[in-house]
Amino acid sequence: MMYPYLTLDDKTEIVHSEMLDNHTVKVYIEKPDEKDGFHYASCYLPNYEWKDIFGFKEEEIKKYQSIVENNAHLIIELSQNGGFDNASGF
Repeated sequence: MMYPYLTLDDKTEIVHSEMLDNHTVKVYIEKPDEKDGFHYASCYLPNYEWKDIFGFKEEEIKKYQSIVENNAHLIIELSQNGGFDNASGF
């Protein structure tokens, strides 16, 4: 299951999975694009392993890396509590 986390001003959506069996969390980033439909990429926490990148330039991935790094502790916690809407105390 994927949970919404953040929508940026340029309509980029950042969502995350629940904690996976191998104790990783998939962070999926998707941005609408007129030509390609969508650009997307996946980053797996806690190792920040990027996979399946389509349409994003290296500098965009660096920007998203920074966002993910700054929010990783929250994303990992939320992944264990059913996402932002289901987490108690938020």
